[in-house]
Amino acid sequence: MESLFGDHEFLGKDSGNNFADIILPVPIPRMFTYKIPTNLKSQIQIGSRVMVQFGKKKVLTGIIGKVHNKPPQAYEAKPILDVLDIEPSVNPLQIRFWVWMAEYYCCHIGEVMHAAVPSGLRLSSESKIQLNPNFDREESKYPLDFREEKILEALEKTEEISYEDCEKILGVKTIHPILKSLVAKEAILVYEKVLEKYTPKVETRIRLTGDIASNKTALEAVFEGVQGKPKQESILLKYLRDIPVFQKPTLNEKGVDKARLLEEGDSESSLKTLIKNGIFESFKVVVNRLPEEEPEKEPAQLSTTQQAAFEEIKTHFENKQTVLLHGVTGSGKTEIYIQLIREVMDSGSQVLLLLPEIALTTQIVSRLKKVFGSQMGVYHSKYSDNERVEVWNGVLSGRFSFVVGVRSSIFLPFDSLGMIIIDEEHEPSYKQFDPAPRFHARDAATMLAYFHQAKTLLGSATPSFESFFNANQGKFGYVEITHRFGDATMPQYHLADLAGDRKKNLLKLDSTRMMREKIQAALDKQEQVLIFQNRRGYSPYIQCEDCGWTGQCVQCDVSLTYHQFAEEMRCHYCGYKEKVPQSCPACGSTQLTTMGMGTERIEESLSLLFPEARMGRMDLDTTRNKYGYQRLLDEFGAGQIDILVGTQMITKGLDFGKVTVVGIWDGDRILNFPDFRSGERAYQQITQVAGRAGRREVQGQVIIQSRNPDNDLYEKVIKGDYFEFFRQEMVDRKKFYYPPYVKLVKITTRHSDFKVSEKAAHALHREMANIGVKKIVLGPEKGIIARIKNQYQFESLIKLDRSGNTQSVFKESLAKILEELHSQPEFRSVRWIVDVDPS
Repeated sequence: MESLFGDHEFLGKDSGNNFADIILPVPIPRMFTYKIPTNLKSQIQIGSRVMVQFGKKKVLTGIIGKVHNKPPQAYEAKPILDVLDIEPSVNPLQIRFWVWMAEYYCCHIGEVMHAAVPSGLRLSSESKIQLNPNFDREESKYPLDFREEKILEALEKTEEISYEDCEKILGVKTIHPILKSLVAKEAILVYEKVLEKYTPKVETRIRLTGDIASNKTALEAVFEGVQGKPKQESILLKYLRDIPVFQKPTLNEKGVDKARLLEEGDSESSLKTLIKNGIFESFKVVVNRLPEEEPEKEPAQLSTTQQAAFEEIKTHFENKQTVLLHGVTGSGKTEIYIQLIREVMDSGSQVLLLLPEIALTTQIVSRLKKVFGSQMGVYHSKYSDNERVEVWNGVLSGRFSFVVGVRSSIFLPFDSLGMIIIDEEHEPSYKQFDPAPRFHARDAATMLAYFHQAKTLLGSATPSFESFFNANQGKFGYVEITHRFGDATMPQYHLADLAGDRKKNLLKLDSTRMMREKIQAALDKQEQVLIFQNRRGYSPYIQCEDCGWTGQCVQCDVSLTYHQFAEEMRCHYCGYKEKVPQSCPACGSTQLTTMGMGTERIEESLSLLFPEARMGRMDLDTTRNKYGYQRLLDEFGAGQIDILVGTQMITKGLDFGKVTVVGIWDGDRILNFPDFRSGERAYQQITQVAGRAGRREVQGQVIIQSRNPDNDLYEKVIKGDYFEFFRQEMVDRKKFYYPPYVKLVKITTRHSDFKVSEKAAHALHREMANIGVKKIVLGPEKGIIARIKNQYQFESLIKLDRSGNTQSVFKESLAKILEELHSQPEFRSVRWIVDVDPS
């Protein structure tokens, strides 16, 4: 493995290394060996992208992981087709990180590569067709129909066309039979054309020609020439308004974007005339998709409390790799992050700030941009492929020394990380569920920091129990902030009894009297309200009042969620949807009613209760497009929304001064979840969403609607007694063997046949029982949702002792067992999903 992690170097033409192990973005257990052609030897470097053939036809982009002189024994090595990089796109530290991730999370390194490298850096192959040079239409013994004639006529005018072009030419959707016929008649050739996915953004710019831009007399003559031609004169005046050519002649060299010059409705034909007459000239430049921005302000001065925490963090970093910052909501953790980031960047190192979701990035990014300007890059899933490549290349080139991003940003090509900051480190969104690698970004980032010899700062108002346990054990440094920034006070909690109000007939549209009164009081003062419900859609399901029928997904064992806006029932697991029936499909009754409350229905109810209030909703349905989050947050921040209803997106780090009331619509829904972390998660969610209230001078009000207001957890939340809650939970976790006292591995067995899935799960269980390490194996049991996408699920849970090499021995043995089971014909189509540290 040494050469895999060594410094990259050119092999040189006389190198004895004739083979390269290539990491391919496919789920195979090891790297694939290819032969290095003599003409490419001088270009081969560890971490470079190469083009290789995999299988009979497929062309893939791989990464060089290792070079050596050992030919493969099981197959003949194919040659590398081409090297795509002058300088490597991936560095040795990244490859080392990928290897660790594949081993720790029980997946293949190709799956890690597929997740890590933006798709814009991977090649795609597109089927093209061209005329067969040996085909003679007149001498052909095969008759051609009119559709085939049209295709050949198109090919005579151009060298090649795509399948898509053929469909457009003929106006049909299925082109394959026609092309298959033409191939059989030897009229055309079909081939794969390999395309680079990333394309730089090219902008057409306009500038005054040199003689006119440097000569006032010539410019005056131009204006005389366009007299009586108002459209041409308008374009000239607009250009000179933006580009003062005589005061700042260098600006004319850069010119202006053609689209910007014409954006006020000026005539493009008039511009073409000016270019034709030699007054303007047009040229193209490659521009960044990510705008250049200068810093606007210095970081804010830290308060006495913040400064003390800042100094304490730095002291811990002298002898600890990781520090946990436990600061209450609104304590100003972001300002502490900014000071730390500034110090690390000044020392010449890179910084990564991880945030749990895109919803959080929109607000914090604008704050950070004002301080760091164009030194800062942003990386998240709403970016296009091309934008992601530009951030990747920006990190490679040194343009971005600081990156803010969601979990996928841990894969960026950092070469000198000095610090990783993980904000809201307790958030479940840091866990990747599908596809592999099923990593937890917090844990993976801590390991990434270790490889770089960097520091890790974990920040949260409600730390995960694992992190707090590590701090208690002395493994992490620990810093606490117990007061909010400035004059802000912690919010006041109120428990609203749903069952009690129902008995007294005080319940209106599932809203208690207390909830309505607090919302009305805030609206009267022109303050804002946040309402939290952890369920999108209109209502969880539709039920027949007569026979009890509920709409079920045809592919998954779950009820369909009702979405009123689209008038449909939708499965949130596989995407299946169907229209709402007019009558019950089981008994024919028309008494169909909605059960439970989703965000869409709550929005409708509040609109009826408070008709004068301006409503907004933030959930997956309203934020699907790229700027959905930003638009809603901008409107809310500008005071254009009075009541914002949302899912867990609104619990994370949003900071709005006018929010004084936070309503938790159904507290019991958060509590009653079949998971050992349910209490921890409920405490975190309630505390976090409550933390959005009263972040300035006015004390916030938090109303929790519950059918069981006497629940012990509510008392802990109201008191803010995190430590006592942690202590109680740890007693149970130690007693029943749950993290942080053990490591968990969940294995899901899936197959379209129930009996095959069950048999495979039991076969795996028997084999795992024989692995000679200290462990508890539970299951296999039918999954909580027994069928998803027509695949039956069985789950096994393994609790592993944390000491010694227990985990590595178990994982190595498990890989061999799964390989052996897959080789058995009856289990060949079974899918096993291994989830390490399930969240």
